[in-house]
Amino acid sequence: MSAPTNVLHLRAETKPLEHRSCLTPSTTKALIEAGYTVNVERDPNRIFDDEEFERVGATLVPTGSWVDAPKEHIIVGLKELEEKDFVLKHTHVQFAHCFKGQHSWEKVLSRYSRGGGTLLDLEFLEKNGRRVAAFGYWAGFAGAALAIENWAWQLTHAGTPFPSVHYYPNEPALVTDVKKAFEEGQKKVGRVPRVIVIGALGRCGSGAVDMCIKAGVPEENILKWDMKETAPGGPFKEVTESDIFINCIYLTSKIPPFVTIDTLKEPNRKLSVICDVSADNTNPLTPVPVYDITTTFAEPTVAVKGVEPPVSVISIDHLPSLLPREASETFSNDLLPYLLTLKDWRSDPVWAGAEKLYKEKVATLPAEYQS
Repeated sequence: MSAPTNVLHLRAETKPLEHRSCLTPSTTKALIEAGYTVNVERDPNRIFDDEEFERVGATLVPTGSWVDAPKEHIIVGLKELEEKDFVLKHTHVQFAHCFKGQHSWEKVLSRYSRGGGTLLDLEFLEKNGRRVAAFGYWAGFAGAALAIENWAWQLTHAGTPFPSVHYYPNEPALVTDVKKAFEEGQKKVGRVPRVIVIGALGRCGSGAVDMCIKAGVPEENILKWDMKETAPGGPFKEVTESDIFINCIYLTSKIPPFVTIDTLKEPNRKLSVICDVSADNTNPLTPVPVYDITTTFAEPTVAVKGVEPPVSVISIDHLPSLLPREASETFSNDLLPYLLTLKDWRSDPVWAGAEKLYKEKVATLPAEYQS
């Protein structure tokens, strides 16, 4: 098991079109001032230039060098590692997406346990039952932006798939484009769309609602649903009677679906765009069981099979990368108090809780993955 250390190694991200970073120049500066050594892999795709990290005192190291870093160094990343066969010896801080029964979770998780490493999953860092840092707000904000643009695109480019999207340098630039698309769609259809946001009271839902309002959707046209409204159990006619459905719930247990293939086949359906911000299509508990692939910035939508008129789903699992600078700054600043305790992380209940969960999940691995 890796011993705590004051050396952090920020690895380059390997997920296509990922521009966010777990550490930013400002949080790296704070860590260095607190006595940490921070090695930063060169990454041409990161929203922050390598030189921004170098200027605050970080040491730039080659891309992918984390693999050969001393065992005691803590590897800090954001999204999941590439699927490889070699075992993992380090303590890794990242989102791994393998604790909720996702596809190939056994293979992913066993790489850490077989290598003597540890996974401290960012998704499960909690204090008093609440996550200490999350990208939820910006995920909801970006998801709503693409959902509105997709709705308008369907009206102005019928029969043509929604095109690829690219990250924006800042929020105002994104809002400008979404407002323009919304106005074009509204003009084409002659009415304002109705949007339903489920999970509206959380970080993600509040981001979605804020984006809708900034785009020009009147508040009275936004259904803001949360646990109270979904308590009776779906599917819900309010979903299919809306033009856009944005799912923002954080799923922890099986619940009745909010929408199904059958409800999408009902006459007089208005719904044409679903944005599943959670993008949990491989999770057997998903309340949006109408699609089966994760979409990408290159191909943002997938059509629901066997349904006419068409319904398209956005299920991009790194939506905050649409606004990588704002998303990274918010997340890293929220995480900073806990990053500062990494050199003795087993003494911090937040990290210790993450290690306990990791061990519990490892204990559930099938026998063939245990050694």
